[in-house]
Amino acid sequence: MNQEAWLNRHPYLRRLAQFRAQVELAAVDLPTSAAAIPHWDGYVCDFERGVPLLRSRGAAIRLEPAEEMIVSFIENMASRPLPNGLTDESRTLAAQIRRARDHYHVVESLLGECEFAPRNAGLLHYLGWTALSRYLRSIVEAFGSWREEERWLRSFCPTCGSFPNMAQLVGNEPERLRLLSCSYCGTRWRYRRIACPFCENGGEHRLEAITIEGEACLRIDYCSLCRGYLKTYVGQGDESLFLADWTSLHLDIIASDRGLRRLAASLYEL
Repeated sequence: MNQEAWLNRHPYLRRLAQFRAQVELAAVDLPTSAAAIPHWDGYVCDFERGVPLLRSRGAAIRLEPAEEMIVSFIENMASRPLPNGLTDESRTLAAQIRRARDHYHVVESLLGECEFAPRNAGLLHYLGWTALSRYLRSIVEAFGSWREEERWLRSFCPTCGSFPNMAQLVGNEPERLRLLSCSYCGTRWRYRRIACPFCENGGEHRLEAITIEGEACLRIDYCSLCRGYLKTYVGQGDESLFLADWTSLHLDIIASDRGLRRLAASLYEL
C-alpha cells in the first residue's frame, strides 16, 4: 500500500503528512556530510556489555558536525511558513537554542545526556532527529551489517539507546522473527518473540494482542504485567509506511482508551 492510499483511508493523518512533507523538503537542503564509519574493533567490548553505539567511547563517533547541521536546520525551519503556529514555535526554539549553546549541546539533549529542555521540546526532538538520522544513516547501515543480532537481543536500540517505537513480525511460523524498530535513528534489531521490551517479562504473563478491525497488517501487542504496548506490523514489503509511527497514531488512541501505556517516546508530540 502507498502513503496516499493510506491517507485516503485515514484522512485525519493528512495534516500531519503535509507538515512532514514540508520538513522533508527542507531537509533536502541539509549538508551532505555523513558520520564516518567507526573502527568496529574499538567498539566490540562495549557492544558485548550492552553499550549503544552512540554512547560508546570506544566507537568514538564524531557528533560535532551533526550539532551544526541540527541548529542550521531548525533555524531554516523557523524561516518557513508552517501550519498550526509551528513557525512561531520554530522561531522560539531557535532563539532558545542560540541562548543555551554555551551550556548545552543539542545532540546530547536528543540522546538524553543533558538537561536542556526548551518549551518546545517535542519540536526539538522531531526536527533534531530528522537532521541527526540523516547524518547517521551510513553508520546505521554499516552497523546493521557488522553486528550479530543474536548477541544483542536487548530491549533498547543498539545505536542510540532509545526504546522501540514499533515492532515487526517477519517470516513464517514457527520460525517467525520479531524485530524492534527505533523511529529516532532508524535502526531495526532482533528481540525475543514473546518478551515485553519494557519490563522484559517473558514468563507466564506473556504478551497479548489486540487486532484492529480493517487494519489487517497492524495490531497492538501489550504486556499484561506492566501494561506497556507496542504497535506491531505483521507484514513485509511496506516497512517505510507501517513502521513510520505517525501512520498509526490512531492505534495509540485505541491503546490509551484501553488503559495501556506508551512507554517509548514519540517524535510527534508537537
